[in-house]
Amino acid sequence: MVLEWTMAAPRPVQSARLRGPTFAVDSSPMAAPTRDRSAPIRPGEELELDRLTSYLESRIPELSAGPLEVEQFPSGFSNLTYLLRAGAHQWVLRRPPFGARIATAHDMGREFRILEALAPTYGKVPRPVLFCEDETVLGAPFYIMERVEGIILRPHLEPDDAPDSATMGKIAGAFVDTLAELHRVDFAAAGLGDLGRPQGYGERQVAGWTKRWQKARIDDVPAMERTARWLADELPTASEASLVHNDFKYDNLVLAPEDPSQVIAVLDWEMATLGDPLFDLGTTLGYWVDPDDPPALRALALSPTTLPGNPQRREIAEAYARASGRDPGNAVFHYVYGLFKIAVIVQQIYARYRQGHTQDPRFAHLDRAVEACAQTALQAIDRGRIDRLFD
Repeated sequence: MVLEWTMAAPRPVQSARLRGPTFAVDSSPMAAPTRDRSAPIRPGEELELDRLTSYLESRIPELSAGPLEVEQFPSGFSNLTYLLRAGAHQWVLRRPPFGARIATAHDMGREFRILEALAPTYGKVPRPVLFCEDETVLGAPFYIMERVEGIILRPHLEPDDAPDSATMGKIAGAFVDTLAELHRVDFAAAGLGDLGRPQGYGERQVAGWTKRWQKARIDDVPAMERTARWLADELPTASEASLVHNDFKYDNLVLAPEDPSQVIAVLDWEMATLGDPLFDLGTTLGYWVDPDDPPALRALALSPTTLPGNPQRREIAEAYARASGRDPGNAVFHYVYGLFKIAVIVQQIYARYRQGHTQDPRFAHLDRAVEACAQTALQAIDRGRIDRLFD
């Protein structure tokens, strides 16, 4: 069953920045949320500071400005992200999680190469500084990039850090604009023509995530098995090829401190490739939880999409269609795909926790998140829609 996508004429908007989306927003001054913060490093995820300093001091001259200090950005479930500070200079270091053995999902060299290609062409990425493949330094390859200071909307926001509803509506408009803009990047001109194989992308995605599920599975989850079969049976006709981010959500965007409706950087390119942009949209829809979704799904807090001022998931999909000019086809398929993919990623993290590779207490009950995603996917399949699934 195909969901009807509304391609209504745009309503008037208050800001020229909202070229594609047409959410109702207020033109009053925006209340800016707080900038992203680092924190002490979690136990078990410390870096070998002496070896790191020795390696970097001949490669980053600014390191001489002061002793190297390291903190950690505590959010995120995949690659580990650290703040490096020497005097007034700051950088960000990314490395794979401890115990990870999923090479394609934690390829530091590939992610660094993408940043190198996009920095002078697309622009909305941090400037890459250094890539190290010598595992004797930190036990795994890593790279360093400039720190882009700004606002990042993490899933759990303190009330004083959350945008007001008018600001949130403008941020949502910029969010959709940025996704459509990313899908228009001339990847060949950027030197990324060999980043992926667009032909057969959808089939490989469904087969690949199904295989990852089977490998990471610990307990039986019948809803995941049924969803995997449905996706394989319902593959739609492919859209045109584009650069796809594959993890596009609020906390992978850096917003301008003086105007949060401006996106100044897109982060976490570890899963970027060339493929069908509608699968990228599907992942984004999977992260987009509505206020009327069931408590189990809202508890995942995948992104702060339930804050007042956010549009509904269906409105995000419609806004993307307007902003991109792209016929999105079967919305249910791409939303279900997004939920299934997210469930598999969460299962991989949960499996690492169960195997003792990480002690992060956030991971202890991620099996519930897998079940919630799978049950929501079945509701979308059975109802043939992507909103109001449990009313």
